[in-house]
Amino acid sequence: MRRYLRIVVLCLACGFCSLLYAFSQLAVSLEEGAGGGGGKPQAAAASWLAGGGRGGARGVGSVGSAAHPGPSDRCKDFSLCYWNPYWMLPSDVCGMNCFWEAAFRYSLNVQPIQRMHLAVVACGERLEETVTMLKSAIIFSIRPLQFHIFAENQLHDSFKGILDSWSFLQTFNYSLYPITFPSENAAEWKKLFKPCASQRLFLPLILKEVDSLLYVDTDILFLRPVDDIWSLLKKFNSTQIAAMAPEHEEPRIGWYNRFARHPYYGKTGVNSGVMLMNMTRMRRKYFKNDMTTVRLRWGDILMPLLKKYKLNITWGDQDLLNIIFFHNPESLFVFPCQWNYRPDHCIYGSNCQEAEEEGIFILHGNRGVYHDDKQPAFRAIYEALRNCSFKDDNIRSLLKPLELELQKTVHTYCGKIYKIFIKQLTKSIQDRYDRPPKER
Repeated sequence: MRRYLRIVVLCLACGFCSLLYAFSQLAVSLEEGAGGGGGKPQAAAASWLAGGGRGGARGVGSVGSAAHPGPSDRCKDFSLCYWNPYWMLPSDVCGMNCFWEAAFRYSLNVQPIQRMHLAVVACGERLEETVTMLKSAIIFSIRPLQFHIFAENQLHDSFKGILDSWSFLQTFNYSLYPITFPSENAAEWKKLFKPCASQRLFLPLILKEVDSLLYVDTDILFLRPVDDIWSLLKKFNSTQIAAMAPEHEEPRIGWYNRFARHPYYGKTGVNSGVMLMNMTRMRRKYFKNDMTTVRLRWGDILMPLLKKYKLNITWGDQDLLNIIFFHNPESLFVFPCQWNYRPDHCIYGSNCQEAEEEGIFILHGNRGVYHDDKQPAFRAIYEALRNCSFKDDNIRSLLKPLELELQKTVHTYCGKIYKIFIKQLTKSIQDRYDRPPKER
């Protein structure tokens, strides 16, 4: 019996030693895999910039890039003999189990923080609107943000001054870019619909190092974390490259189905004020079109499309996007109206059922409703976030006075359903600021 026990013990010991050896081999492979390194990708400017070469963005800020102590002082970067006993290790090598140290070093080196990329285009008198939008994104988001701000040159110093003053937050970086279009057609693109609006069409060609991007208009307000809409990227199937919301929920008041003189997506078209993009797929895809039997890539389809339809389009770049996805419907992911809630959803009576049930996720104050008295419910939300500071107590305390302001708007159709304006806002504040840090 003792002989059998000895054999069992011996087998267990051999198995344990084999396991240690396998772990050591894995540690070596992890260390070798982590040694490749690589610099942080920088946003590349378009090839049509002055001089014809590739250039960096004008004015790049690194606000809130928190520094983390490197692991280089924990273990040496070369492999040790697998069975070096503790007392034979060199003095500058950690005395802890080197497998775990290597795994720790590997996890720090190879798993950088994944930032969410948010782009906006600002021209004219859009500075305050844009800053308020960026503030709403920062207040509620969990993961760090990378802002890509395309603006007229005279706005750059103002953006830089404001964003640099938020550096204490350490939750975002930003890059400032000039407004740039292909040089041979720059004037035509710039005057399309509104000044600078068509810049968004060229983001996949300018931000060549960015994989995915959320583009929003300046008049957007986030009422829940950017993380939530960013997570929709995981719901894309293998053919989808972008996501937008329908232009209308009710065809009887739809614009495209009643007035458009060009093809458009679906029954009522799509609105491009909130556009989530997998830009890697956009750059790779060859698009069907009605100009040629040959499929064209993103950079090749835009100008021919404008030349064909420029006399028939009203809403500029949004119309061009509708035409593209009319011919390539399999490439679009359509998200519900609560992700792009506009006055059209309540101005003639509520017609966004998802918002009625769950509240508004992203508010889109088009038609200038943040700055006039036509839709006071929209203006109340905008002014509350514009005047809010980043202090936790200030954010918590904005709900009660905001609800009182909204109660004054019940004489309007949108004001009658004012509770959907604060339903998600209340939840976002509770989740982000009222729970203990470990539960957030």
